[in-house]
Amino acid sequence: MEVTRFDSEISLAEAVSDHILRAIQLKPDLLLCAATGNTPTLSYQRLVEKASSLALDQLRLFKLDEWGGVPMEHSGTCETYLQQHLISPLRISSERYFSFQSNPTDPEQECVKVQKMLEQQGPIDLCILGLGLNGHLAFNEPGEYLQPHFHVAKLTEASLGHSMAQDMEGVKLYGLTLGMADILAAKEVMLLITGTAKVEVTQRLLEGKISTWLPGSFLWLHPRVRVYIY
Repeated sequence: MEVTRFDSEISLAEAVSDHILRAIQLKPDLLLCAATGNTPTLSYQRLVEKASSLALDQLRLFKLDEWGGVPMEHSGTCETYLQQHLISPLRISSERYFSFQSNPTDPEQECVKVQKMLEQQGPIDLCILGLGLNGHLAFNEPGEYLQPHFHVAKLTEASLGHSMAQDMEGVKLYGLTLGMADILAAKEVMLLITGTAKVEVTQRLLEGKISTWLPGSFLWLHPRVRVYIY
């Protein structure tokens, strides 16, 4: 695990966007799996600015997770975020974007579909992650065990308190997410951590003790993880 600390969110975003761009230049048909939320937004904005003069007509994107139980067009979904911050500005066509429904009729069947899609398109070349306040990765929540593959997740109070879920009151939310084995199968992982609220969970992560109660700690098992902290 390679850990780099930055003195500002801007310097972190510069480094992250530069690394993503280099990865795309080395492998134009890169399969990128990208986290959503506040943490990576500035990095994506810088990526879009730097890539404006490049033809990214082979870049592929795989959705990492989603809020289950709400319409896809809801302003708080991961789908809406990705469309606004990556898909539209980078001109990623529907044939190169691998998504899944936020409110499927049969969530379990949706999981089967997504897993098959990942098997066909994968492995993921570069997976960008954020660390939850409770140590979760995507919607792999702390608990007695972790799921290896795409699954329906019961959300913790920490996840339900996320800013993306603020306008989802009255909805019985659940998570749809890649599993830990799917994430660890990525060729390279970038973990972005920002904000004073995550100081404690970051310290726990960097202790290097692997526990299902801290899903992020499983990244210690991966040979190519870059951790960016501000």
